[in-house]
Amino acid sequence: MTKTALARRVVELKPSGIRKFFDIASTMQDVISLGIGEPDFTTPAPIIRAGIASLERGDTHYTSNHGILPLREALSEHLNRLYGVTYNPKNEIVLTVGVSEALYLTFTALLDPGDEVIIPTPCFVSYQAEVHLAGGVPVEIPTYMADNFQPRPELIEKAITPRTKAIFIGYPNNPTGAVASRETLLEIARLAEKYDLMVVSDEIYDRLVYEQEHVCFPSLPGMWERTILMGGFSKAYAMTGWRIGFVAAPARICDGMVRIHQYSVMSAPTISQYAALEALRVGEPYVQEMRAEYARRRQLIWSGLNALGLKTSLPGGAFYVFPDIISSGLDDEAFAEKLLQEEHVAVVPGRSFGDSGIGFVRCSYAAEYHSIEIALERIAAFLERHRA
Repeated sequence: MTKTALARRVVELKPSGIRKFFDIASTMQDVISLGIGEPDFTTPAPIIRAGIASLERGDTHYTSNHGILPLREALSEHLNRLYGVTYNPKNEIVLTVGVSEALYLTFTALLDPGDEVIIPTPCFVSYQAEVHLAGGVPVEIPTYMADNFQPRPELIEKAITPRTKAIFIGYPNNPTGAVASRETLLEIARLAEKYDLMVVSDEIYDRLVYEQEHVCFPSLPGMWERTILMGGFSKAYAMTGWRIGFVAAPARICDGMVRIHQYSVMSAPTISQYAALEALRVGEPYVQEMRAEYARRRQLIWSGLNALGLKTSLPGGAFYVFPDIISSGLDDEAFAEKLLQEEHVAVVPGRSFGDSGIGFVRCSYAAEYHSIEIALERIAAFLERHRA
């Protein structure tokens, strides 16, 4: 018998809990999906036209490894205007194939085997996996509904060891919708300085914040030099399929990432870079319109779930709610499986996002308002049957 062809780090990877339920739902009829974190809006027409125009001009070739300079310049201006942070577009911004590639580049560039990254959970499913694939060790710390899923700085400090290389934060948060307060982030900044750590900040949902402010982590005192900032166009501009994101960091860090990037994807899709440039030029009214609609849906699903006895925090950002489903008498995995099979409503078990998600499910309100209304009716029928 031959040895296994797969590397141990790949064999040890857990399958994505999100994809599992998406794949099942795709084989069924009349499913209302609250499971996938993807805007239901189509990319705004001017952005689509910019992509088409780039093809018609013949912009079908590789770009520089960093990406086209006009987009990097526009991103630099955008970040400075919104958050007062300054990045040199020539060597401190790299355009990536979504935030997913930004994660890969970041951890591959930062981590030596055995280096630890502290990650508050629940969190997006890729974070621990990307650390693991880079040879690092993800160290999860829990967050709690009682704190509105804000990380407790004392738990972060307790988790720091001589092998700790970075603290990872992803706010606004997927799956909870939590927005980290300035006070919490200042405490994390204090720890990064005290223990000489890098901070990796995924801010892909920065434009989808409601009553609270979004604090861009590198804007905090002393944090620009310590922060790797990630962002993109998928969520705010409804551009998930375009696969375009960015990483912004000090030049020495970006230089290391580009060395990896040039041997893997070489450059982000050219058509997507030109579309993203147009998004920054003309996309703001569309962002505001979509955010207003998400806010309307947020109120519906949050109030609806609480009315059904599923305790749910009001999310401050992104487009997710994270209800506690223990009162149903089911664990989160059984709840999601039975709800899909019996009522054709797809949600994601909370354990997919780390152990502190056990007992919760993630529901996305990136679905039509009427679809959410029907989903709530189906969930009500489901609960009545299983609580009886």
